[in-house]
Amino acid sequence: MVKSMSLLLSLLFIVFCHSSANTAVYDVVKLGAKPDGRTDSTRSFLSAWGGACASITPAMIYVPKGRFLLKSATFAGNCKNSDITIRIDGTLVAPSDYRVIGNAGNWLLFEGVTGVSIYGGILDGQGSGLWACKAAGNSCPSGATSLGFTRSKNIVINGLTSLNSQMFHVVINGCQNVNIRGVKITASGNSPNTDGIHVQLSTGVTIMNSGIKTGDDCISVGPGTKNLWIEQIACGPGHGISIGSLGKETQEPGVQNVTVKTVVFTGTQNGLRIKAWGRPSTGFVTGVLFQHAVMNNVQNPIVIDQNYCPRNEGCPGQVSGVQISQVTYQDIHGTSATEVAVKFDCSPKHPCRGIRLEDVKLTYQNKPAESSCANAGGTAYGFVEPTSCL
Repeated sequence: MVKSMSLLLSLLFIVFCHSSANTAVYDVVKLGAKPDGRTDSTRSFLSAWGGACASITPAMIYVPKGRFLLKSATFAGNCKNSDITIRIDGTLVAPSDYRVIGNAGNWLLFEGVTGVSIYGGILDGQGSGLWACKAAGNSCPSGATSLGFTRSKNIVINGLTSLNSQMFHVVINGCQNVNIRGVKITASGNSPNTDGIHVQLSTGVTIMNSGIKTGDDCISVGPGTKNLWIEQIACGPGHGISIGSLGKETQEPGVQNVTVKTVVFTGTQNGLRIKAWGRPSTGFVTGVLFQHAVMNNVQNPIVIDQNYCPRNEGCPGQVSGVQISQVTYQDIHGTSATEVAVKFDCSPKHPCRGIRLEDVKLTYQNKPAESSCANAGGTAYGFVEPTSCL
């Protein structure tokens, strides 16, 4: 027994050493990056990426402790390597002058990559200056997304912290097989358009075990999203978890097979929301399960809004073409900050169909809350409070 255990350990040691020896390591400091938070290290990071991308064996980009100033950077694909690990022990810092990257669209963008994993690290977008500019009504850049993946597959984001993004913190666009776990996202509750994680045109995305405090949606789901799994999320402050807005374009892909479970909303504007523009569209939502959610003083715990029309521009007098069907709310409990805790405001031309409420208990000021329905059809099972208006 002892001999066999010893042999096993020896074999594991040989395998570990062999795999480590075959991993090319690119330390950004050794490539010239300065951990002082003031020296522009963009070129060193791009150099590390170039080496890892060109490597024919698995590669690691290592970011030691310290603060590294980065301007807008795109990490492009067509790599020889589909096993690139980015290990971040330090903090990546955006320029303090928001104008430097404010019109770039993205601060850090991965485009057309396969098999990239990011572990640890802090992204500091230093967005408060831009938020103040927007609050003052001045002419400002639109802002940059802190971390974007587009047209990519087999992506892991694990243990990352994103602070004070200028705009969206993390965007997953046109991707396949993305696993996001253990992320922490923080921005002021009044920071504009700072969605925590936005997913669109993507298949097979999982978001788990994460805490999001921001000024817009904690998680937002855009058109063309399929097979999305969201679990164990703490949201607040923020605007909740939103499917939409959808239907802004006349021709638009739909959203299907979405699961949101074991989530806690605290002091948010919304809880579980689906929103669509009040205008014609080919978009749709189907196959959604909202399960095991706790609401703590949430303004709109459960809401479908198919008359979304900010500033009444481009849609007054029109009705939504987005068809919403087969949406289940199961085991939803807690407190509403407003009297109407369940609101289904659906399209008169394309009513909501197959809405299911099961085991729902939402109160307002220690009394049963109220529900409101327009053009919504479905069923209620078990204990449902407020009383179903479907």
